[in-house]
Amino acid sequence: MDTNKLAIQEFQQVHELISLRRSRALQAVNNENLQSAWEVGAYVSARLKNAAWGSKTVMQLSEYLRSQDPTLRGYSRRNIYNMVSLYETYSSMEFLELSEKLKLKQIVQSETAQIEDAEIVQAVTAQIESSEIVQIESGQFVQIESAQIPNFLNLTTLSNHFEIINTCKTIEERIFYVLYCFKERLNIKELRRCLKNHTFASLMGDKHNLSKGLKEIYPQAAPMLKDTIFVDFLGLPQKHSERRLQIGILDNMKEFVLELVKDFLFYDKEYPLQVGNSTFKVDLLFFHRGLQCLVAIELKTSKFKPEYMGQLEFYLEALDRDVRRSNENPSIGILLCQEADHSVVEYAMSRSLSPTMIAEYERQLIPKDVLQRSLNEFCSFLTAKNKQ
Repeated sequence: MDTNKLAIQEFQQVHELISLRRSRALQAVNNENLQSAWEVGAYVSARLKNAAWGSKTVMQLSEYLRSQDPTLRGYSRRNIYNMVSLYETYSSMEFLELSEKLKLKQIVQSETAQIEDAEIVQAVTAQIESSEIVQIESGQFVQIESAQIPNFLNLTTLSNHFEIINTCKTIEERIFYVLYCFKERLNIKELRRCLKNHTFASLMGDKHNLSKGLKEIYPQAAPMLKDTIFVDFLGLPQKHSERRLQIGILDNMKEFVLELVKDFLFYDKEYPLQVGNSTFKVDLLFFHRGLQCLVAIELKTSKFKPEYMGQLEFYLEALDRDVRRSNENPSIGILLCQEADHSVVEYAMSRSLSPTMIAEYERQLIPKDVLQRSLNEFCSFLTAKNKQ
């Protein structure tokens, strides 16, 4: 082996070692921050509930902590109330019952087992023992019963938890976004965009926009594909051409991939397909890591029309015959339209045997009464994925 190549391999090993230790350190710090927030939240929650403290007292506590240690950050009045919300949300009977129903404990164990140093997640996740927190009253230590901190919380950062708690109104949404943060490794900026764009609703809808073929070939795909794609970062005028849309996406590919979901890898634009004496071009070609297949995206700035399906299905046939490799799964096609009539989409999708779907620019909400069912489907998907 060439000396330089050997040196580079050894250098890579050193870099991997450093990255591993850094990851361990960050995970340990995050877990300790969560533990601290949990304990403070439990303590303050107990004082507020027995009317020993009021809002003014919480402000005084924040000021006291700042005066005792000017370097202490993250204990403003607002953040202390966030800690109270964190504790009360994830120690509630509603969460515990839903957690048991969704089998969150098994999902967390399966997900964290995929991390190279997963034992750190388990080791540092200390649990609050019952009556560990104490408060001083009349010169005596009085024990307070407190719930144990769920390992579930260690799936994402404390700042992400605060963002989720303050934005989401239901426990189903909160659980989804914690799991989604872990799955997609979202930082706070990325999470805020997902919350703003209602990723939960977009991923967990009824999926009337998936073809019969897509559901049969990829039964696990629904939680991986969004039916609404937000392109507000492109700054498009109300009327715009497909070319303008395509150029905007190419210039903002990082944001577009994040909006799609991070498993999408950009392959090429205007990808040529030679069929007979004619050349056809796919607007955008991606590869999906999770599904292990090519994904052709066709851009339409008009309302969805059933005839668009013929063009997309033709592209998929050409991709599968001439481009797809033997170790890859059948290609998927996505029509990205400005709007679509749901009834027309359902009719078009019901008999389509090609793995295709329709996605829209604009967002559409799903009824609240199906949120828990959708979350259950998402958790079932994670469980099935980890058993493979």
